[in-house]
Amino acid sequence: MIPLVAFIPPASVLTVMAHPDDAELWAGGTLALCVAAGADVTIAVPRHPEPRASEAAAGAAALGAGLHQINQATAGTVRELLLDTGPEVVLTHPVRDVHPDHRRIAEAVLEALPEVVIATGHPRRVYTTDTYNSLTLDGPVPAHTTVDITTTWVTKQRALAAHASQPITEHFGPMAEILARLWGARIGVDHAENFVPLPVLGRLPAALTL
Repeated sequence: MIPLVAFIPPASVLTVMAHPDDAELWAGGTLALCVAAGADVTIAVPRHPEPRASEAAAGAAALGAGLHQINQATAGTVRELLLDTGPEVVLTHPVRDVHPDHRRIAEAVLEALPEVVIATGHPRRVYTTDTYNSLTLDGPVPAHTTVDITTTWVTKQRALAAHASQPITEHFGPMAEILARLWGARIGVDHAENFVPLPVLGRLPAALTL
């Protein structure tokens, strides 16, 4: 069983994702926990046409997060975003995600990180999120930093429901429920989300907390 540790939220979190509902789906409960603890939380996604742009704003608002809709998700735009926000923690997709859009975003974040970290010291920690049925191109997502989101599960559901143009009820919502219960069972709670650290200039987080 993965050890359950007290959740210590970072001061600021930037979530860089490929689609307007990704932050809610893969990290919504944890982001809501961070907001409730007073953290500055920002969701960044490429700009999509309506109604998805409005849904992105509604989903972020449901979590209490800010929103950046960027025109192009390149290493350059991610670099500028990191410099502008100076987050303590960054969340993004698995580098070997099964979805090509997710992989491109993760690669842009990885390319942008070294220069920004050397110049500013931030972000201090970077994590990848879960993915479809917890399977990457290299196999299952490893259990690492598993966060109890039982108290914010309803908030996550409400944020997901804001994306009415997407198959939330018939597809993404049930998958989110299954994954949250599976991760929760590993640490003995009702619902949880899992994150895997990425090295930042050769360093990994020292503790199992964000």
